[in-house]
Amino acid sequence: MGAPGTESANALHVLAMPYPGRGHVNPMMNLCKLISVRKPDILITFVVTEEWHGFIGSDTRKPANICFATIPNCIPSELGRAKDIPGFLEAVATKMEAPFEQLLDRLELPVDVIIADTYLDWVVLVGNRRNIPVASLWTMSATVFSVFHHFELLKQNGHFPVELSERGEERVDYIPGIPPTRLVDFPTVFHGTGRQTHPRALDSVSMASKAQYLLLTSVYELEAQAIDALKVKLPLPLYTVGPPIPYLDPKDNSSVISSNHDIPDYIEWLNSQRKGSVLYVSMGSFLSFSSSQLNEIVVGVHNSGVRFLWVSRGETTLFKDDCGDMGQVQLRRVDHLTPTLILSSGAFHKARPDEQIDFEFK
Repeated sequence: MGAPGTESANALHVLAMPYPGRGHVNPMMNLCKLISVRKPDILITFVVTEEWHGFIGSDTRKPANICFATIPNCIPSELGRAKDIPGFLEAVATKMEAPFEQLLDRLELPVDVIIADTYLDWVVLVGNRRNIPVASLWTMSATVFSVFHHFELLKQNGHFPVELSERGEERVDYIPGIPPTRLVDFPTVFHGTGRQTHPRALDSVSMASKAQYLLLTSVYELEAQAIDALKVKLPLPLYTVGPPIPYLDPKDNSSVISSNHDIPDYIEWLNSQRKGSVLYVSMGSFLSFSSSQLNEIVVGVHNSGVRFLWVSRGETTLFKDDCGDMGQVQLRRVDHLTPTLILSSGAFHKARPDEQIDFEFK
């Protein structure tokens, strides 16, 4: 695995600790790659479970100054965590801290700073005990962070808890830096079964203020009001690090563009479509669907008459059988650390926030 050795004792040593989920591991790795490119003399130790190392340990695009270190598989498998999300969150919150500290004790080089996912709130406590600065990395928008941070305002104004079927159209217009927003558009942890994970999310956001830095995966110009409001409220430096998309070397960009051999079939298909005409469909990283639900979605997309690119994380036969020439189906493997640049195509339809694409479900 190659932990940093004593020959690099004078280099700054950064330890990166992502939350064990694809939507968190990927942004953390992409941020580390960006840091590595800008500061190649920095050493970065990227900590994952043994299972996650099996998924991403063979990444050939990882810079040489990023090395992996592992902790045991002390939490439920990534492949089945959707079956019990509250149980998975509880395991992450209670079972990873001890092996993480044991790893810190084993490292040959002292750690100068820890970059930890905000949802791993216990890392902040570990860093504070050991006098290691912690930068908390928030992998969602600054707006969502602000909604969590100002949760008490929702309670004070009678907007939590609520039944969306009755009050979902009501607008919240009192959160600093956030424009009037319908309750139905708030994060899912505020309603329905999402409330099961609500306390954990609030605890994590609260603990972030005890870190030494807060890193937002956003662009200041896109969320200036929300970010400015947070800077006033939070007692720690706040930095925007930009969207955590894969780093691409200019040489790699030119080679993909210039060589037809390197262009995937679905990219060529996308480039042949009319601008704004393709619907992008992805089932995410881990949420479960019943067979009947999945069949209904497939029928709805097919009957809509809309061209589509569908990314599946499992069986693709169901989609391909009804696909015809209206769409493309791609399999997303669990070990894909960074997605291909499918979203760079102008063929994708960019829906407005108030726009609805009508599907005919039968």
